[in-house]
Amino acid sequence: MKGQVLLYFSFICLDSIIAQISYSIPEEMPIGSLIGNVAQDLGFDKKRFISGKAKIHSRNSGDYVELNKDNGELLVKKKIDREALCADMTVCSLDFQIILENPIEFYTVTVQITDINDNAPTFDRGEMIFRISESATPGAKFVLRRAEDLDVGINGIQNYELKPSDNFTLRLNKNLQDVEMVLQKPLDREKQEHMTLVLTALDGGEPHMSGTMIILITVLDVNDNAPRFTQQTYKAAVNENVPTGTVIFSVTASDADQGLNSKITYSITNTQTNVRKLFQVNKNTGDVSLKGNIDFERNKNFEIIVVATDEGGLTDSCKLMVEVHDINDNRPEISIMSKSNVISENVKINTVVTVINIEDKDSDENGNVNCFINENTPFGLKSSTNSFYSLITDSELDRETTSEYNITLICSDKGEPSLTSSVTLTLQISDVNDNAPTFDKTLYESSIVENNKAGLSIFTLKATDADWGQNARVSYILEDSTISGVSVSSYVSVSADSGIIHAVRSFDYEQIKDFQFHVKAQDGGSPPLSSNVTVKILIQDQN
Repeated sequence: MKGQVLLYFSFICLDSIIAQISYSIPEEMPIGSLIGNVAQDLGFDKKRFISGKAKIHSRNSGDYVELNKDNGELLVKKKIDREALCADMTVCSLDFQIILENPIEFYTVTVQITDINDNAPTFDRGEMIFRISESATPGAKFVLRRAEDLDVGINGIQNYELKPSDNFTLRLNKNLQDVEMVLQKPLDREKQEHMTLVLTALDGGEPHMSGTMIILITVLDVNDNAPRFTQQTYKAAVNENVPTGTVIFSVTASDADQGLNSKITYSITNTQTNVRKLFQVNKNTGDVSLKGNIDFERNKNFEIIVVATDEGGLTDSCKLMVEVHDINDNRPEISIMSKSNVISENVKINTVVTVINIEDKDSDENGNVNCFINENTPFGLKSSTNSFYSLITDSELDRETTSEYNITLICSDKGEPSLTSSVTLTLQISDVNDNAPTFDKTLYESSIVENNKAGLSIFTLKATDADWGQNARVSYILEDSTISGVSVSSYVSVSADSGIIHAVRSFDYEQIKDFQFHVKAQDGGSPPLSSNVTVKILIQDQN
């Protein structure tokens, strides 16, 4: 089954392109199932995907999907269980980026995971036991445990049924958060001391799935007052770094009866596992305390259902709404999405060198991040969106001045105290042939005694080139000219590699007393660069 696709494009700057594409697939698709063709949906030539070395960037979504670089198909890599991935979140999605190089481009991809009805409602226990006084009046309510269904939406719990319903009926609120058994007909212990009811939770999937819990009722004599909380809803606030054992709030209920019938015990009845793992209530005092570590980045608030029960089995419930406050406990996370390790010294200004993603799991000012790089470098940092930065060249480069840069990126959030992360990028500058060879003199003079031997070394020229490698390799060339109508190559020669000038013939002072010529120094670049120098030779007389 191929995923539905939605495309959103937004061009943020000239150097980087950010586009958004969205797919929707059901959970539990087989491995290898096609989600969509990214190349086709983004309007790309498949050759661009191959030449751009297309890849997926993600901290965790890459475990579930994979990209076929040859044809641009996005496939299911690992079977996706929406409940394991997103728990009870209504909207569940995988978010990642697809990166292309040469030039650098990146696209945001969202794969929404839709729910299928693969979980039946379940109760956390198989039965509930009530001890109810025969004096309980119609309208008395008894809080029942809610069922839990890992599915969401229509596949979640849609209704409850209670059978038989001779003495009791169900009362449900609109969102099924409160499940109460309400007495509609007085009890008579002398007629029926024990009752067994079945509570069934039904979901709305196709086909329907259900779960049941047995309710065992023992009818007692005389307890005609149920506990009553001072409020139906309490509110508390707590910082996410509060240590375990801390009392965050105290709920209070009272019972108008006397003796054992007025003794109240408190309990938490939430079926959500995380609530029972993180909170506990003192059964005698009503003090609600932490028994686990809470994390604002995982849960920003909790709803705790506290039940007060007297010795006669009558109950009342309240809600404790706990708001979790964020503290600055997460450093900014720096992720290098794509980078160039080597760039040419003649690269244009504003060229994108590296694309960086910055994330801070905290909220508000604690998650507001500013980034900067070390000064005195020919590079700048440009913000593409709230979480993406581009490292660009902001001035001309010269390898002959600096051949390597260590660029330190520092990101700090605005929390109190601020938390900081950093990463150092090493960038090599490659050479271009932008320097011609240079001689150490503008004119060379040397002398030789007449009647010399042919092939005698006269002296050596020396030229240097500031470039590197082949671009700095110097060759020496004798420029064509004539001396008294004879080619200069009949008088002297120059070694191409060493620059040594040799006499080609034996000189006669009485015929020629001096002469001059030009030598060119040429590098090995493409195209080559060169410079010339004048050489003057004096012939010394010999008796």
